[in-house]
Formats: sequence, structure tokens, C-alpha cells
Amino acid sequence: MLDPATATATATRPADGLAVRCTRVLLSPWSRLSLLVAVLLAAAAAMLLLEPQRLLATGWPAQLSGGPVAVALFGVAYGVCTVAFVPRPLLNLAAGALFGSQTGLAAALVGTVLGAGISFGLGRVLGQDALRTLLRGRWLKAADGQLSRHGFRSMLALRLFPGVPFAAANYCAAVSRMGYPPFLVATGLGSVPNTAAYVVAGSEASSPTSPAFLAAMGFIVLTGLGAAVVAWRRRHRLAAE
Repeated sequence: MLDPATATATATRPADGLAVRCTRVLLSPWSRLSLLVAVLLAAAAAMLLLEPQRLLATGWPAQLSGGPVAVALFGVAYGVCTVAFVPRPLLNLAAGALFGSQTGLAAALVGTVLGAGISFGLGRVLGQDALRTLLRGRWLKAADGQLSRHGFRSMLALRLFPGVPFAAANYCAAVSRMGYPPFLVATGLGSVPNTAAYVVAGSEASSPTSPAFLAAMGFIVLTGLGAAVVAWRRRHRLAAE
């Protein structure tokens, strides 16, 4: 006969094994990727239903129209909204309309870096292990190698040219082997020109003929056209290769 201790260990071993297997399944790369997809779909659905960009633009409390607390709260709301795929140009315009050019730019940049950091963290923790196994195409491998080896300057270039969607750049960087600090610094620095243009346009929206508004809109149009030309030339170059 088995002694009581041995019998107890034998009886509990299957349960322990089941718990370990369940834990491994839940923490597997594909399970974490599924969780990331669910989080992003929920965020996108919330954006479509709640329209937070409209709340920030028209429903911001009047008593929070100035001061460091208002800037911090707006920056947090901005960051969360970017994770939920709210277009940054709308948020930048709202920042300028609410806080003016200088304070609005500070609030928008805080939100930009915060939202990028959240997205990068989600992609790195939940998606990197699974998605790296799918890097088999030539373009994907080239992008991954560029971000992994030259992360800071590559991300800086992506932020300076508005042709690459903000969320796509965040998750591409997260899947690569790029470090967290270079990603955040490059995002903050590279987002300044385009963000400033939209913030100035938002702050001067009531005076569409003012030099500041016209200059901001001219910069937005020129950078958009430049990004389109660069993307077109790169696409044809890759096709030729």
C-alpha cells in the first residue's frame, strides 16, 4: 500500500500538470497575439462608438482650459486615444484650439510619446514572439532589419514623414529588436514639425487668412506631397529590384 504522503502526491500530480499546461497555453505567443488583437479591436470599436476626438474638441470642461493639470490630463487622454486609433491630426487640431500654439504643442507631444509607448509595450509583450515567425517576405525582412540595426534614425525618418500611419510604425518597431529608449526619443523629436503645424492650424482656425494658419497649412500640404513622392519612388524601386 502507498503511504498517505505518496497517495496525496499522486492524486495532486494530474491537477498540477493540467494547471501548468493551461498556463503555458495562455502565455504562448499565439495566445498573447490573440489578446493583442482583441484589445485593438475593442479600442477601435470604442473609438467608433464614443468618438473621443469630438469630446476632446468640443466637450472639454471650461475649467480645464489652462494650467499644468489640464495639459497633463489632455496628454493622457490624447495618448489613450491614439492607442484607440483616433487620427492624430484631429487630436493635434483640438490641442491647438484648446490651449493655443505653445501649450497645445506640449500637450500633443506628451500624448504622442505616451500613446506610442503604450502601443510599443503592447506590441512587444503580446505580439513580438508570434509575429517575428511571420517575417518571411522580402519587404518585411528589410523593414525589420532596418529598424533592428538603425532603430533611432529609421524611426526618426518615419516620424518626420507623415506617410506611414502612426499605429503601424509603433507596432512595426515593437516587432523588431529596436530598443525602447531610442523609439521614444525618436518619436518625440520626429513628431515635432508635423504636430506643430497641426497645432498652429488648430489655434488659428478662427483666422484662416492669418499668416500663421496659411504657413501651417502650406507645411502640411508640402510634407504630405513629399511623403507621397518618396513612397511612390520607393515602391517602384522595390518593384524593379
